[in-house]
Formats: sequence, structure tokens, C-alpha cells
Amino acid sequence: MDLGSGNEGAKVEQEGTSSGGALESRITFTGSTAGGDGGPSGSLEPVGDWTPPACWYEPRSAEEFAKYIEDMYESTVNTPGQHSYAKASAGQTREKYKDGEYENYNLEKKDEGNWWVAVRDEDRWMEPAAQVCDKQPFWVENGDAPDVENAVTPQVLAELAYNRVQLPTTEVTLAPAQTTKVNLPTWAWLDRAKFKEVSVTASLEAGGVNVQATTTARPVSLKLEPGTADAETYPASGECAINDDGSIGEPYAKGKADRTPPCGLKYLRSSGDGTFELQATVTWDITWTGTGGAGGDLPDGTFGNDQAVTVQEIQAINR
Repeated sequence: MDLGSGNEGAKVEQEGTSSGGALESRITFTGSTAGGDGGPSGSLEPVGDWTPPACWYEPRSAEEFAKYIEDMYESTVNTPGQHSYAKASAGQTREKYKDGEYENYNLEKKDEGNWWVAVRDEDRWMEPAAQVCDKQPFWVENGDAPDVENAVTPQVLAELAYNRVQLPTTEVTLAPAQTTKVNLPTWAWLDRAKFKEVSVTASLEAGGVNVQATTTARPVSLKLEPGTADAETYPASGECAINDDGSIGEPYAKGKADRTPPCGLKYLRSSGDGTFELQATVTWDITWTGTGGAGGDLPDGTFGNDQAVTVQEIQAINR
């Protein structure tokens, strides 16, 4: 499967939940994202305990913010059966930004700054990490940096793009394929044409802010786990490094039967009436670049899957 096929150029919007007063995000993602027709795929699993942000802050113009509050207020107070507490809360919020701490949503100062609002990832809004962006909407003058964590910057966009990178199912080519023999070295490899770097670009244009970042995942190694302790791997660590041409391992060819595969495994017992679940996991090096020349590294990510291997009780085979 070609990593770049099917979803290159795809564009999706990050829909922030409106639960708890959060607004919908204006961030868009393009590149190797979910939703293409390139076949089975999955997301990066960060190495370590780091995860991309589950919530963040984005800017809104004074007009956009005023409309949001007014619409929210009208909808809340006019909904049949709405609890009085919800109506009171909506009224207090409207009062704060229209006639209280602020004057008419700062519309007279609309060219001097923006409102910054909390946004949550709709797929993660129930996670504790999505609740940390609990600051009420606040005003920031043009040229000033918002004094909160997770305010949108190129790096925050890069971290959000990390969570949208889609990778193909990691199915290695084996020789012998699917069915192998006890004590027979099995060659494993990934072809460069099916195994190359992918990237996702996150962009935000809202409230006078226009920033973007591109996160790129580059494959660096393949780890083989045979699915049983009664097996050996080549190399012994099970970690196959990437070759200079971008491939991993070496395809088996006639005449190589007496050689040790640079990447592969050897089963020491039969799988009986069943199979062993060979797990092939690729490690990806993650970098990013963004608006203003920003850039750097993000934690490595992994993605893998299992594939069934049948091992028969035959000690030797001519090939």
C-alpha cells in the first residue's frame, strides 16, 4: 500500500465540541489525514507519556464572538423545558461581555484585538486533559501573546497535526509467505514504494491570526515480535533499521536460502492447528515546520498491526 495514496490533499475540519461552552475550532488539516480511500490505516502512538493537546485556545473577532454569545443566549432562554440554572448562566455570561466587565463585546475596539476562546477536540472532550482549558473567553490586544498554555501557535498546530497523521497498515512481506517451517529462517521486508514519509498540515485563519504548521512522519525502523517466546529474530533485538534507499530488510530471492536474513525471524516450534500473531511495528521520527521559520522535533510515534503466521512441523524445505 502506498502511504501517499488515497488521502493526499484531503482536507478535514477539526470540529470542537460545544459542550461546556467550548466553541468549534477553525483549524483545518490537509495531507495524509483520515477519510481517504487509501485502505486500512491508523494513528501514531506517541512513545512515552506525551500526548497532543486535547484542548487549546483560538482567536475570534469581536463580531464573531458577539454573535456567538447572542446566539447562545437566545437559544438557551428560548428552548422549551430548559432548566432555570442554564438560563441564568447564559444570562450572566451575556451580561459580563455585553454590559458588565466589558462593553458591548469590545466592538468599538474590534480593530485593536481579538477574543480568545477555549476549544476542545471532539474525539477527546470527555478526557481530563480536555477540561484543563477552563479559562473564560478573554481579550488580547493585537501584538500581545495570550497568557495561557495551549494558545494556538505554530507548535500547538504541529502537535494537533501529529494526532491527525494517518499511516497504512504495517504488513510486512514474508518469505516463505504466511506459512513457514520450524527452524527455517523467514525473511521479512518493507518496500520503499509502500513505506515513505507522510505529512499533515494544520492551518488556522481566524480573528486576524493566520498561522500554519506541517508535521512530518518519517519511518526509521521496524520491530518484529513473533507472537511466541519460542522464536528468534534477526537481528536478535528484533529491530530492523531502515536502509539507505528507504526500505527495511531485504527481499528474499533464489540463492539466498543459506544466508541469514538481515531482517526476519525463525520459529522454533509449530503453531499446531492455529497461527502465531506476528506483530510488526514501525517507529516514525516526527518533525515539524511552521509559520515564521519555526520548527523542531516531536516525540517519536509507532504504529503496527498483527498478521497471522502458520508454522508447520517440517525441518527442512527445498526452495
